[in-house]
Amino acid sequence: MNIFSSLLSGPTQAPQVKKQRRGIEIKSEREIEIMRQAGKIVATVLKEISLMVKPGMTTADLDAYAERRIREMGATPSFKGYHGFTGSICSSINNEVVHGIPSPKKVIRAGDVLKVDTGAYYQGFHGDSCITIAVVEVTPESAKLIRVAEEALYKGIEQVKAGAYLLDLAGAIEDHVKSNGFSVVEEFTGHGVGRNLHEEPSVFNFRTREMPNVKLRTGMTLAIEPILNAGSKYTRTLSDKWTAVTVDNAMSAQFEHTVLVTETGYEILTDRSKV
Repeated sequence: MNIFSSLLSGPTQAPQVKKQRRGIEIKSEREIEIMRQAGKIVATVLKEISLMVKPGMTTADLDAYAERRIREMGATPSFKGYHGFTGSICSSINNEVVHGIPSPKKVIRAGDVLKVDTGAYYQGFHGDSCITIAVVEVTPESAKLIRVAEEALYKGIEQVKAGAYLLDLAGAIEDHVKSNGFSVVEEFTGHGVGRNLHEEPSVFNFRTREMPNVKLRTGMTLAIEPILNAGSKYTRTLSDKWTAVTVDNAMSAQFEHTVLVTETGYEILTDRSKV
């Protein structure tokens, strides 16, 4: 889940929002094992949603399913109640970039580019991940946007290891996106994740000197989440105060994983291929 940096907050046991713990946290082996379980829950839910989506369903249908499955697996939805957000998922369609609110009035149609982002809070720790789903047959440009967004995520993840820097991730993502003719949304970034749904550091997807170029250490857990637009990189927020859309109504796509930094590389804690 992306969120404005001004809304960074502490660990949530939805719907409560607690005080942020400061600094970048290094997780212990015990904490990492809990996060593996939280990540597995998130991966399971997203994989199941990706297989069940079909035209005629509503985003409220998906939200109800996600909440039920998260709770069945012994966790609580990370997003529900977070700063007043009403859903267990963010469901953003087509030109909606992030933070789409699930609704029984939002019907999913063939050709839609559907972003589903969710989190699970399990034994004191969060997992967080997002996928973009091509609903039935999308346009060739939308199919390319989705493919490049997922590739960009893995280009960034491949840079992760102890001793690397955030700019290594950011540069790999930005280069891949721009070389394919798309833009990187800069208004939203990835983030640390663990006891808090949003922790330090900010994990950006573009080169910048405006945020610290943090050196990665073993035991850090990061939510890496590039967001790509087919047109302008700029967004605006609708009157619901949550849903961000592209300023030019172009399509948008996003992928996200919770990733553990290891001495020699990384471990994807929300890997859907393992559930």
